[in-house]
Amino acid sequence: MQKYWGVILALTVLASCKEERPVIEEVVQIEVEKPVIEHFGFNLDEFKVVNDTIRYGDSFGELMLKNNVDYQKIAAVSENFKDTFDVRKIRAGKPYLILKSKDTLEAAEVFIYQNDKVNYTVVDLRDSALVYKSKKRVKNVEREVGGSIESSLSYALDSLGVDYSVTINLSEIYAWTIDFFKLEKGDKFKIIYDERYINDTIYAGSGAIKAAYFEHKGKPIYAFPYVTDSLKNILDYYDQEANNLRSTFLRAPIKFGYRLSSRYNLRRRIAYYGNRVRPHRGTDYAAPIGTPIIATADGTVTESTRRGGNGRYVKIRHNGTYSTQYLHMRKQKVKRGEFVRQGDVIGWVGMTGNTSGPHVCYRFWKNGRQVDPLREKLPAADPIADSLRASYLEHIEPLKFQLDCIELKRPSPIENEKDLLTLNQYDDTAQNQSDFN
Repeated sequence: MQKYWGVILALTVLASCKEERPVIEEVVQIEVEKPVIEHFGFNLDEFKVVNDTIRYGDSFGELMLKNNVDYQKIAAVSENFKDTFDVRKIRAGKPYLILKSKDTLEAAEVFIYQNDKVNYTVVDLRDSALVYKSKKRVKNVEREVGGSIESSLSYALDSLGVDYSVTINLSEIYAWTIDFFKLEKGDKFKIIYDERYINDTIYAGSGAIKAAYFEHKGKPIYAFPYVTDSLKNILDYYDQEANNLRSTFLRAPIKFGYRLSSRYNLRRRIAYYGNRVRPHRGTDYAAPIGTPIIATADGTVTESTRRGGNGRYVKIRHNGTYSTQYLHMRKQKVKRGEFVRQGDVIGWVGMTGNTSGPHVCYRFWKNGRQVDPLREKLPAADPIADSLRASYLEHIEPLKFQLDCIELKRPSPIENEKDLLTLNQYDDTAQNQSDFN
């Protein structure tokens, strides 16, 4: 702690109920501790502080050289700490701090790169170089919200001041039980989740949903997270009767921002081939280039390659009955032999192979034969094991009571329909994209 001397004027009034006495002024000198200004664990009073943002063209080496760090130390950081801090991957727009010495050289002694609102990387250049990652202290504040649908789920939650990521999380939890393209006015929802804050005031995003309730067409469906395998840390959401809300397969290999552009059709004619019949054994989902493609179920990657009209693709074996394939990728993210979980990103939408527009052709095998996934009655995921059922029902009892007590709020009136960000903004009847396979 640094200390400074302050002068305090003390006024001592000597008076009684019977007579007034003169005021005596006394000057008292006391020692007061000056508060330390700490940031990222450093006392900023000990340095000259530079607070800036990475610009296009900036590099770690150039920033350090400009701040009088010798080349050998820069090279040591670049070579010895690649796993902790890859200097090639600093990104424009990211904030950083440089703590410089207060002497005439003003050399950088500490470089702090802010990866995001919570996580940061410290490059300590004092003595021998040291690099480590750390996090700001984050406070979780539980929040309860409840409302009804007037136009869309996203509008209803947005009008309640809820982060859009909560909308995405909720729609993913109920993706197999509720068709969010066909919500009805008057459908109801309740959610319990955490909001994260830095220093009690800076919003840092939302946490996982702790419990949820959705009433669609008068049917109530609760959702509670529960870990059924502590060794593998496998967490799923289950309803009030311990049934798994997840189906074995997702509806589509893209979460949002797609349209169904061409269905499985064994009699399809294509002008590109002289209007001849060319069976289309896949289901096409048109989306912008770079859109993430996800595995529709757990499984093992059996192929990740590029071949002919299929372009770049990934094929996954889910069990002895089902396999899926994802064609025309711009790039694959997984390799042969990898195990992937449902919802994992396995590649990105592209236009490789024979295609007239960016999309993913999704192919579905059952017992070695390609079938239409939209017509298949797919099995539901397993419910909670009988040995865990009693403990699960006991676990959800207070959460269910808490949900039931949440009051519903109506969303604010819609002022401009064009400004709404809705989950059903993509029209399945939009113009088709061709796939020449």
